[in-house]
Amino acid sequence: MRKLLIAAAWLMLASCGREQVDLIVHHAVIYSVDSNFSVSEAMAIKDGKVLELGTNESLLKKYKTKEQFDAQGQAIYPGFIDAHAHFVGYGRGLFQADLFGTQTWDETVARVKAFADEHPDLPWIIGRGWDQNRWPGKSYPTNDALNKLFPDKPVVLTRVDGHASIANQKALELAGIEAGQTIVGGAIEVKDGRLTGVLIDNADNKVYARIPEPDKATYIQWLQAAEKNCFAQGLTTITDCGLSYKDAAAIDTLQQEGKLQMRLYVMLSDAQENYDHFLKRGPYKTDRLFVKGFKVYADGALGSRGACLLKHYSDKQGWSGFLLRNKGHYDSLAGVLAGTDFQMCTHAIGDSANREILHVYNKYLKTQNDKRWRIEHAQVVAPEDFVLFGKASIVPSVQPTHGTSDMYWAAERLGPERVKGAYAFKQLLQQNGWIALGTDFPVEDISPFKTFLAAVVRKDAKGFPENGFQMENALTREETIRGMTIWAAKAGFLEKEVGSLEPGKKADFIILDQDLMKVAANKILDVKVKRTYSGGVKVYGE
Repeated sequence: MRKLLIAAAWLMLASCGREQVDLIVHHAVIYSVDSNFSVSEAMAIKDGKVLELGTNESLLKKYKTKEQFDAQGQAIYPGFIDAHAHFVGYGRGLFQADLFGTQTWDETVARVKAFADEHPDLPWIIGRGWDQNRWPGKSYPTNDALNKLFPDKPVVLTRVDGHASIANQKALELAGIEAGQTIVGGAIEVKDGRLTGVLIDNADNKVYARIPEPDKATYIQWLQAAEKNCFAQGLTTITDCGLSYKDAAAIDTLQQEGKLQMRLYVMLSDAQENYDHFLKRGPYKTDRLFVKGFKVYADGALGSRGACLLKHYSDKQGWSGFLLRNKGHYDSLAGVLAGTDFQMCTHAIGDSANREILHVYNKYLKTQNDKRWRIEHAQVVAPEDFVLFGKASIVPSVQPTHGTSDMYWAAERLGPERVKGAYAFKQLLQQNGWIALGTDFPVEDISPFKTFLAAVVRKDAKGFPENGFQMENALTREETIRGMTIWAAKAGFLEKEVGSLEPGKKADFIILDQDLMKVAANKILDVKVKRTYSGGVKVYGE
């Protein structure tokens, strides 16, 4: 009896001496995504941060905990980070007409009518997702059907990439758009002297300027719906590219009020009001929000032939696209931002646009540095221009699913030689030794698993093409995981806080039902998120 009492006393003393933690996850395969890509069995979490990783036995002995979770051998990764997306725009789109995947213009119009019938009180009918490249003939539509169905209500429908729209006559009248008008960085389509309703790049700005701003309740509804879907996909940090200072302030308020949990890195749009508001104040940082970049547009999209090319489009002779602003704008803006702590993050699709921005960046950055100025998309790069990324430490921020979406027609636009420099993720990775990966949602699907598939296997969800698309530019599984976590964090100066599971960093992590480092290529899209944690708190899962 005396021996039993002594043993019990020792156990009590040992327990009292153990540090209290909030959560221990054990019997897992934990990919820390540290510099060695280390793998552990267990992880202790305290005050929202990773305290220690180790073996099951060592951590369960060392700590007492309020909560334990037996992962039963499942894989754990840092929370996914989308390095280029449109979080607010995605949330807004969840409450608009869904036109993604339509196979004809008639189907598109039918979806718009069904949406309008379901929401008769909306002052505007707004939709997004059509892509004429999916339709027979691959031609832009006209707004005749929209004019007939909606003679008195404005309608505007955004192309899948956000770089073209079609508006009905009522919307065009409200915006003051007439045949014969010209605009820098945009095109107003006309047929037989009449507006077709198709507006490319800057040409649709006047239409969207007429759409009423949402009230706070609607705005919250958008963002909470977007957050819910992101957490379900294992996304714990999002880079939102191109918001206003008002959006940044609204997000900050919702986060402070506890109504929004998503971590956001915000790039402000290229607008004078944003420069006036932030340049004198400098970057803004909280636990869940970081405003440190400006999003600039060099050109449009390849799908709408707005991308600026060095030579004519192979499928439209005499046309090479255009820059969205005068060249002097990019040079003067770079000169201003070079003297600040803000990133310059420029959308560049065509090889001419990429060359223009690369030369401007190199002019002001001069040599290797840690300012991490970015080129968003870097989609078509001339062979001799790849080295310009490395010379000035310019970050390529790419979206692998753009390649697998565009591969069906990209060679038609670019020709067999020029397409070799398109979606060249491996070549871009080699310039600095790291690359940031994202989706550009809602332009592409929100799924990070589709990102993984497109980067590693270079196939789309249909398994096409059989042998992969330009496989010389495929990334390895480890490179892709890094691109979706720690490198995506680094692209937004967040690598000391998130992006890997290391002591002292935020406990943002996900539990998967299959291991991305081991799952068969044809089963990648079957992988499911079981749980998502943000700051050690479960935000999705059973």
